[in-house]
Amino acid sequence: MKTIVQEKELIVPDNVTVEIKARQVRVKGPRGTLQKAFNHVDFECNKVGPKKYIIRVWSAGRKHSACIRTITSRIENMITGVTKGFEYKMRFVYAHFPINVNISDDSKNVEVRNFVGQKVVMKVAMLDGVTVSHSANQKDEITIIGNDIEMVSQSAAQIQQSTRVRNKDIRKFLDGIYVSEKGHIVKDN
Repeated sequence: MKTIVQEKELIVPDNVTVEIKARQVRVKGPRGTLQKAFNHVDFECNKVGPKKYIIRVWSAGRKHSACIRTITSRIENMITGVTKGFEYKMRFVYAHFPINVNISDDSKNVEVRNFVGQKVVMKVAMLDGVTVSHSANQKDEITIIGNDIEMVSQSAAQIQQSTRVRNKDIRKFLDGIYVSEKGHIVKDN
């Protein structure tokens, strides 16, 4: 059954500006600018106040009306990214062979060595706007930071996927690099 109209409200904080034109969203904040295109979804967006938008979908089925929440969540994540930023912490897990991780190319590449005793060097390039560094206060931990949650989480996923154990029982061989904590760069008080 189709609904005639479904709408969701988006409220923008004071230190952020949002520009929506032809389903192209640009968010500017204290940490930088993010831009995304939502051309694949049929919706309309109207500015109702100085910091208030209404996102609307007309004559939508169940899946099309679910896109409203997806679009508003992605815009809210962009707003959070330009105000607080995103930080993922990843821990090294190993039983016998210590995993050695080198960060090169101005915090843009990660090289994983000695994973389960392998001589192969796994190289993972970070996506745009993402930097990686070793944690200062914790041994065997790296920190991935950036403004775009999709880029930060995808970079963390690529690091985790590069250290998958193959041709062994994964219940026994739990070695790898796993996300241990997700948060923001700017902490709330």
